[in-house]
Amino acid sequence: MQAALVEEHVPLKSRIAISAGDAATGILQSLAASGALTYYFVSLRGLDPKLAGTVWLLFGIWNAVNDPLFGYISDRTKSALGRRIPYIRYGAPLFVLGFILFWVVLPGIGNSQTALFIQLLIGLFIYDVLYTAIATSFWVMPYEVAVSNKARGTIYIWKIIFMVFTLVVPFAVEATIKPEVGDEAGILLFRWVMIGLGVVMGLIIFFSTFFFKEKQYIQEEEQFNFVTSFKECFTNRSFVVFEVLSFTVMFTQTALMTGVWYYFDMLNMPRAPMLGALAAGIVLGIVAWIQLRDRWGIKRCTQAFTLLFAIGCVLVMLFGRNVILGTAGFFLFGIGFSGGMYLIPLMNGDVVDMDEHRTGLRREGMYAGINSFITKPAISLAAWALLNIMKAYGYNENLPAAAQSYSAGTGVLIGWAGPTALLLILSFLSLFMYPLAGAEWEQIKLNLAKAHAEKERAYLETHGYKFVK
Repeated sequence: MQAALVEEHVPLKSRIAISAGDAATGILQSLAASGALTYYFVSLRGLDPKLAGTVWLLFGIWNAVNDPLFGYISDRTKSALGRRIPYIRYGAPLFVLGFILFWVVLPGIGNSQTALFIQLLIGLFIYDVLYTAIATSFWVMPYEVAVSNKARGTIYIWKIIFMVFTLVVPFAVEATIKPEVGDEAGILLFRWVMIGLGVVMGLIIFFSTFFFKEKQYIQEEEQFNFVTSFKECFTNRSFVVFEVLSFTVMFTQTALMTGVWYYFDMLNMPRAPMLGALAAGIVLGIVAWIQLRDRWGIKRCTQAFTLLFAIGCVLVMLFGRNVILGTAGFFLFGIGFSGGMYLIPLMNGDVVDMDEHRTGLRREGMYAGINSFITKPAISLAAWALLNIMKAYGYNENLPAAAQSYSAGTGVLIGWAGPTALLLILSFLSLFMYPLAGAEWEQIKLNLAKAHAEKERAYLETHGYKFVK
């Protein structure tokens, strides 16, 4: 007699563990890939901004190979723990060691430009190998622990909640313990806080893996080889347009979170009203996009947030020394950040759905790898652009913020918000070519949903679960 079927359910502890581990990874990345690390090496350790920019460019080249290759390998990993958990659990200690290496003052280095260049370069390479392994694994984990869309959806709710911390922590660090040039006690405190954050986040990542399990089922569809899989992604027109947006969002987040380390002190701007406006924009933005998603559709909502984000960047670039207009710009930053947090994952899901419609295969892992392949260089380019524009306008890494020239402050505004505004406008325009909208796309989604339901029903009932829509 067949056992009674039960509804598939992801335990609360598993949903929280996946989301907390993902957020902990994102917090360290937000510190390493944005302002804290660049500020530390350039302003506090004395590395020439042009050399720091070169490190970020070399790092971007490495990512072009590292990310898609790992996505391909991890999809084919077999172990008792599953395909993703081993990379998270056993990669966490090395990930933390790579992060700590950034902040340690190695004996004999002093102010040697060559030594600082090598330390930053090697640290980034070690750190990013493990970051790629862990972040990619967390990105696709909902697909590994659950089969039904309903069960996966309960995970994404928690991921959105925890995602807020990846924005809050870097701003909190900048506002509370950011040291000035020459403040040895402050620099020592800053260094130990960074190391402490690395250890705590690493422990969260490591222990999170003991609270969820992968399904470990083998997909029936035969997958493409690496070259075909790589090429097939770029024949998906919606993916090409999406990557313009995805690259822009990564560039924007990196540029803005790096520039804020220089903006407040060099231009003597008040943190409280501006960060308050940023927070208000994020909260109101998320509420607005949730309400408008079904009424406007993903495409129109995304165009709206890119345009508003671009306006905010132009306001700050031109009027960033004015408190009222600067605060208005920060509010629009918040609207833009909220759009990136909420709408980008939804658009990514549509892109993968279109790929399934075209190929008959589900290839989330490969799309995640290719997305990283394209967007990771945005991190390097954002840091490189800001540092070089600042340097061109007279920024002196050996002077404290209060001693920098008026021209250097202008360089911060232009390097911080100028390239970002241009990319956001380009994304807004490119979205007119995004095809996944309208009645025809809704019908395709409906057909895919029916096909998914039948596949889920067959798999779940075979394994003793009740299918529930």
